[in-house]
Amino acid sequence: MEQLVIEKLTCARIPTEGGDFQLCLYGNNRDNKEHLALVMGDVQAQENVLVRVHSECFTGDVMGSRRCDCGQQLSRAMQMVAAERQGVILYLRQEGRGIGLLDKLRAYNLQDDGYDTVEANLMLGHEADERDYTIAAHILQDLGVRSLRLLTNNPAKIEGLQDLGVAVASRVPLQPQVTGDNAGYLATKVARMRHLLDLNGHQAAGKTGAGKRIGGGKRPFITLSYAQSLDGSITARQGQPLAISGRQSLDMTHQLRVEHDAILVGIGTVLADDPQLTTRLVDGRSPQPVILDSHLRFPIGAHLLKNPRPPWIITVAPVEESRRQALEAAGACVIVIAPNAMGQVTLTLMLEQLAARGITSLMVEGGAQVITSFLAARLVDRLVITVAPMLVGGLKAIGRLVQTNGAGFPRLRNPHQEWLGEDMVLSGDVIWRDTE
Repeated sequence: MEQLVIEKLTCARIPTEGGDFQLCLYGNNRDNKEHLALVMGDVQAQENVLVRVHSECFTGDVMGSRRCDCGQQLSRAMQMVAAERQGVILYLRQEGRGIGLLDKLRAYNLQDDGYDTVEANLMLGHEADERDYTIAAHILQDLGVRSLRLLTNNPAKIEGLQDLGVAVASRVPLQPQVTGDNAGYLATKVARMRHLLDLNGHQAAGKTGAGKRIGGGKRPFITLSYAQSLDGSITARQGQPLAISGRQSLDMTHQLRVEHDAILVGIGTVLADDPQLTTRLVDGRSPQPVILDSHLRFPIGAHLLKNPRPPWIITVAPVEESRRQALEAAGACVIVIAPNAMGQVTLTLMLEQLAARGITSLMVEGGAQVITSFLAARLVDRLVITVAPMLVGGLKAIGRLVQTNGAGFPRLRNPHQEWLGEDMVLSGDVIWRDTE
């Protein structure tokens, strides 16, 4: 085969919302396609440069198709490079994992007939993935990048670049928004192409698409997510907020929120933090805020009353009617249910109410009493914990969990860990020993 030669033909300034990039167009003597490098800052002779090697996806990148996560990844990569004021996004012209737009559209039709993305490619006479990263390696060399942090979920991409002599120092994940349109596609990536993705309870529903798992019975699927220090603290002192997560793990948390119908915290969190519970750090719709508030202490001036989706406040009878009317006049929805023996919200009844209102997935964020209550009631399906590299010696995230009927303590099945900046994120499915 003729030796590959690439040539930087020209570069131009491209102003974007995140700042000015240089867009460089490369020609080559192998495929006669116009590959691109979007560069911000000085990357010549630099180590640990943030790099995204992105393969063209007309349907996702240009049309905003929800069948894949490509457009999301490109947009997020540009945001992350802009945030660092340095980095490279390579745009390789290898549509449809290398099979071209025509056969990609044919593959889509096969997928609509019930075949997954790998099966569709094979049926059309292609490999599951025909992409090649040789041109990418040459462009990175031309740009003078010595080593990089690769924005990818695909181990094969890391291996392919390393085989070509590219120094990949680390992987930076790009967690996608999981929807009903792309969940089956993403699940196939995980199951058949080794992609490192947290699908947050989503799974393929046979060959006909995707379905969201329900937690069982009449309740939503529940993800428990919170940040803690190395010693298990979520704050230094009860009632006082403490910033624990770094920016990258905060972005991940907001992406998790996008993937849920509702988000729940206790009234203690509202009083201490006055949270917004939105997805302002990422693109996507904010979940429905749900507040556990047995004594209806929710403050009239809370940020949540300015939320695009006013909060649902779950309380117990009897209710002070004037207080209820004031909160509802401010935009909140007050939902009254029967109390448990301790005079608190009965979680199972509350979850039935949420399910009746169309909530199929719920993200529980805290505080400590809420976290402990959901675990003690065995009402958690998935756990996502961010561990920050600090010692606090304060309020622990989880109180005492009493073993009943030999159930044992909750454990994680299929655990997964990744580093987001300095934070470690541990996730997995929650099980109890007697249900294994």
